[in-house]
Amino acid sequence: MYMSICFISFFFLFMISMLLVFLSFYFIMNDIIYFVEWDIISINSSSVVMTFLFDWMSLMFMGFVFFISSLVILYSDDYMSGDLNINRFIMLVLMFVLSMMFLIISPNLISILLGWDGLGLVSYCLVIYYQNIKSYNAGMLTALSNRVGDVCLLMSIAWMLNFGSWNYIYYLELLKGSMEMEIISFLVVIAAMTKSAQIPFSSWLPAAMAAPTPVSALVHSSTLVTAGVFLLIRFSAVFSDWLNIFILLISGLTMFMAGLGANFEYDLKKIIALSTLSQLGLMMSILSMGFSIMAFFHLLTHALFKALLFMCAGMIIHVMKDSQDIRYMGNLSFQMPLTSTCLCISNFALCGMPFLAGFYSSDLILEMVSLSYTNIFGFYLFFFSTGLTVCYSFRLFYYTLCGDFNMMSMFSMSESSFNMINGMLGLLIMAIVGGSILSWIIFPTPLLICLPLYLKTLVLLVSFLGAWFGYEISSVELGNKLMSIKYYLYSVFMGSMWFMPYISTYGMSNTPLFLGYTSYKVFDSGWSEYFGGQGIYLLFMYMGKINQWWQYNNLKFFLMFFVMWIVMIMLMLIM
Repeated sequence: MYMSICFISFFFLFMISMLLVFLSFYFIMNDIIYFVEWDIISINSSSVVMTFLFDWMSLMFMGFVFFISSLVILYSDDYMSGDLNINRFIMLVLMFVLSMMFLIISPNLISILLGWDGLGLVSYCLVIYYQNIKSYNAGMLTALSNRVGDVCLLMSIAWMLNFGSWNYIYYLELLKGSMEMEIISFLVVIAAMTKSAQIPFSSWLPAAMAAPTPVSALVHSSTLVTAGVFLLIRFSAVFSDWLNIFILLISGLTMFMAGLGANFEYDLKKIIALSTLSQLGLMMSILSMGFSIMAFFHLLTHALFKALLFMCAGMIIHVMKDSQDIRYMGNLSFQMPLTSTCLCISNFALCGMPFLAGFYSSDLILEMVSLSYTNIFGFYLFFFSTGLTVCYSFRLFYYTLCGDFNMMSMFSMSESSFNMINGMLGLLIMAIVGGSILSWIIFPTPLLICLPLYLKTLVLLVSFLGAWFGYEISSVELGNKLMSIKYYLYSVFMGSMWFMPYISTYGMSNTPLFLGYTSYKVFDSGWSEYFGGQGIYLLFMYMGKINQWWQYNNLKFFLMFFVMWIVMIMLMLIM
């Protein structure tokens, strides 16, 4: 019996993920941490040692990465079935997962760099997988944005030479508040901002949607974009107050900007990508307030429903014959009932619907924000961004699943892809029960948050307002009085991530080209050239022509020169 590489990879990854998750439960209950040191090579008392850190956090995160990647690979078996190079695709995905694993279990900055750069390199290969101009541009933007973070990580490695070892985990408590650790933690924050696409490095994340949808499901749920958040969770013990305020401001603005941009977007995958950006902002902002375990909890629950959301989007794009515009969709709940059900549940989990995965983490985060000591601006960013999340979720829901089917129905829409449905159903179960299981394990002691009634109901009120507003903007008809046309500049500003793609792509290419053209005009074609090379060349040409003209053997010239020489000699003799 022939077994495809997809099924073999799925089986092994799934089994390892189950083992790792149960091991993490055992570790957290018994409070166990293992450091494993592997002596790679030892020459003349100089040894190269690789250290691995196995605690409940790294084991649980690895288990979730393996679980999601196993279902994504199973899903890819049908989704990428028309691809002749599917084996190469699966190998790239496995390399991606391996890089993430290196990053998770490393308490050492050098081996973290191995996983960090591996993620950057393999993500570039996956983004340019469909080989066209748009993919190449998106891949280059992704790679170059992430290089900024790589450079910061290399600089922090250089700073850690002062400590005698690159195992940062040993020095966190010891050097808290020291100048060296301030600089290292700031560099780590910049590196995490590039990987997790915070302002001003946000524009690569929607551009990376050029990758195949299974890759998007993996990248935007549990691997590439969460690497920065995970690194910050590890380093969160040494962050000073000013650094926490800086992270809170940047991540809060990212959350707000992404939520606002998603309400103006019509590309199905880009809406979900901007929703990922918004959730990453939520994780980093709650981490900056000192609740790193909550950030990790939300990271895990978000991974479950976001991977499912991308899988549903992939199924819809698959049957819509590769159309991603939500304006062409509509009434899909009748055409694709199972996919629509999965899409609804993952969307509700994203909105924080009670007793789904997202509710346990996002509602807890917002209540802790209400309880914490934060200013009105941060408070506003948190709650308004939550309202925007519900708003774009309901807008997506009404555009895709309700109303009329807005495309010529010349093809049959079927959900007959067996492996795709199995991959979605595996995540559907976890998107429903995963949040409650994780909250029981991670927070064995119940948290009692005492708030006044208006603050307790504020989350609910904001969600209902967002849902109502999402319904209102989804029912807008095309016409002369369309708000986005009437207020065109505001729409362009908010829908283009506050002009960030223009700055990071067009700005980065236009400015050097414009400066080059200007310098060419001023220097190469301007005064310096006029008085320099070209000017001297033209002068010599002119003098040469005059000389040639004089030497045409004309008798009058010779007689005139003869008279002139006689006069000059006579004058010299007289003087």
